[in-house]
Amino acid sequence: MPYVITEKCLEEVYAACVDVCPADCIHPGDYKGKAFMIIDPEACTECTSCLDACPIGAIVASVEEAPEDAKLNAELSAAFGKNPPIQPRPENDPPRRADNKLVKG
Repeated sequence: MPYVITEKCLEEVYAACVDVCPADCIHPGDYKGKAFMIIDPEACTECTSCLDACPIGAIVASVEEAPEDAKLNAELSAAFGKNPPIQPRPENDPPRRADNKLVKG
């Protein structure tokens, strides 16, 4: 079962997950007029690397934990997969959204 990036990532896009993903399945794009990342469910190998890398805990380990976000990841994967990679933000950079908190960094 693939991992899922939740809407907690919307506008944050730390992208530390991209650097550690051995499957190259995490892609950036624009959603609701803001930067966002998704995990391509067809390419995810469930290696756990991204879970540990996200400084705000925006990634969950199963579709059941965030079914709507899982659907969104799947819907956006084809379009986002064509986008060029982005530069990660520093893990200790404060979240841009007031409802997010650093869980590591």
